[in-house]
Amino acid sequence: MKKLLIFIFALLGNYATLWAQVKAEATAIRSDAGKGVVTLKILVDSNISIFSVKPRNTEDGFISSVSFEEGTRATISEKEMVEKGDIKTVSNEAVGENATVLTGEIILEIPVTLDNDSSQVIKGVFNYLGIEGDNYPSGAAEFAVEMPAFSAGGTGNQTETTGSGEEPKKGWALFLITFLVGFGAVFTPCVFPLMPVTVSFFLKKSKTKAEGIRNAWIYALSIVLIYTIPTLIFTLIFGDKFLYQLSTHPVSNLLFFLIFLVFAISFFGAFEITLPSSWANKTDSAAQKGGLIGIFFMALTLVIVSFSCTGPIVGALLGETSGKGIGLGPVIGMLGFGFGLAIPFGVLALFPSMLKSLPKSGGWLNTVKVFFGFIELALAMKFFSNADLVYHWGILTRPVFLAGWIVIFTLLGLYLVGKLKFSHDSDLPFISVPRIFIAMTSFTFALYMLPGMWGAPLKPLSGILPPPSTQDFDLDKLQYMSGGTYSGHGSSSSNSAAPPPSKYVDKFHVPFGLTAYYDIEEAKAASKILKKPIMIDFTGWSCANCRKMENEVWSKPEILERLRNDFVLVSLYVDDKTELPFKEQYTNEKGEKITTIGDKNLEYQTKTFNFNAQPLYKFMDHEDYIFSPVQYGYDPDVTKFAAHLDAMKEAYKAKWP
Repeated sequence: MKKLLIFIFALLGNYATLWAQVKAEATAIRSDAGKGVVTLKILVDSNISIFSVKPRNTEDGFISSVSFEEGTRATISEKEMVEKGDIKTVSNEAVGENATVLTGEIILEIPVTLDNDSSQVIKGVFNYLGIEGDNYPSGAAEFAVEMPAFSAGGTGNQTETTGSGEEPKKGWALFLITFLVGFGAVFTPCVFPLMPVTVSFFLKKSKTKAEGIRNAWIYALSIVLIYTIPTLIFTLIFGDKFLYQLSTHPVSNLLFFLIFLVFAISFFGAFEITLPSSWANKTDSAAQKGGLIGIFFMALTLVIVSFSCTGPIVGALLGETSGKGIGLGPVIGMLGFGFGLAIPFGVLALFPSMLKSLPKSGGWLNTVKVFFGFIELALAMKFFSNADLVYHWGILTRPVFLAGWIVIFTLLGLYLVGKLKFSHDSDLPFISVPRIFIAMTSFTFALYMLPGMWGAPLKPLSGILPPPSTQDFDLDKLQYMSGGTYSGHGSSSSNSAAPPPSKYVDKFHVPFGLTAYYDIEEAKAASKILKKPIMIDFTGWSCANCRKMENEVWSKPEILERLRNDFVLVSLYVDDKTELPFKEQYTNEKGEKITTIGDKNLEYQTKTFNFNAQPLYKFMDHEDYIFSPVQYGYDPDVTKFAAHLDAMKEAYKAKWP
């Protein structure tokens, strides 16, 4: 009793002196459908020792504790709680003998039982009791964290929710897409005529049917290796980030534009593009040697001969797969393409009778080639648009881009129904059923894009089209103006206390009447005044998934309300080539000269968050404290994004009540 009274008087006498000098930072991991772990990092501002939440001996009467807010759908498993830190014991008349305290960096790993497998926000409080000399500070440090949803077959680790944890899923999806593209390349005029000849060659040359099938499959595998191995070597030498940066650089996009334009003209029949004939002759002579080496060189001959058809497809795949945020994206892409192109050869070797059912080569192959020509022309416009946006030329605005695509796909439809003809086309006595359906699809697509000329969202194309800010007449923008919610670059009513954005407002824009800053320091200043968390939107002019997130997720009323009222939004473009003022240019730690806005923003993203893909949404306060380790990128799940925003808002409130 005496000890208790001494302790109470000491506590009351010193209670106010060190209030709120302890803070708790929380992260969460989903380990199973009904289980997870909340980890608290306890931050102590001064030389305070915190009483343990797990007493080491039966005499410990002074402890700290963790509790969740009432209504939280999670239960603490106290017996399994793990406590890490510099563990010591203290003894005096008030606390008794050998009371357990922790100093230094204190980590609490709290296993929790969950009542469902969906994402949820866990709010709680760390009720601490400490000792510092004769003082006994106490208080409550609030925390909030988002427990990610359980994903079957995954760990649910929050630090990987939208980063590396999703990479296997993205990788399989990428492989499937490129496999289908490779399979489609089989029906190009450069590949299809070689299929029956090649398969028949293996079956006739081999002594037995089994040997012929084996050689055909080795041939198919060689095709896969020819596409995959060079890409893998290039990635290992230069790194996957190099290909990503190469694919997003405006000069690369201009180069792709010229290449695709030339290929389109070639596919229309103006001229033929081939690799030097000496290459094919040398590989063909090497193929005559026989054996495994001969088979490999036969495959290499196919790759070289078919280059005029497969070259632009491979180039487009390399460009696209480099920007998917997947470490070995280009390698996976070439692996899928190689398999898609090669497997038909192996299948025909297994079932040679199928050769008789293949359609005969003829005019339809030229139609396929012209069809690809129109697609190449459309893609060329996309690459030019990327460079146009980065350099702010204003040539391919959204309506101009749409007008070009409407014309291209209308002409494609006219070609397919025989109303448009090139000099090398065969006569079209009738229209086949597949041809008319493809033509109808092309006409429908052209009509679908027409309302976009006046600002219709066209959400399925949001990742391809130039942003709505380049629209001359935008009905979507007028909707927000008429509703009284459009704020342009000024401050909305909820942000009136903070200075409006001033830097780069003539270059960058955000959709849906939102107010955004384009400089991190301006955003920090606004966050401090408004007492709101900062949402950093790492984006880019050529970032297709950024536009898709804006149109598919940001546009939802529940998301717009949160972005407008609960956060200070800052959009940082990582590929913009506007030169920084001379005083703001600098040399980074690697000796690289940072001279443009995009260079500065990309350097900030990679250095601060160790991540270089876009979109990336990170949340912090004006003191650079980051609220979540989640690398939240492209994910069209509106409910999940709303829950994440709520968790970040609550985490900010816990730190800045």
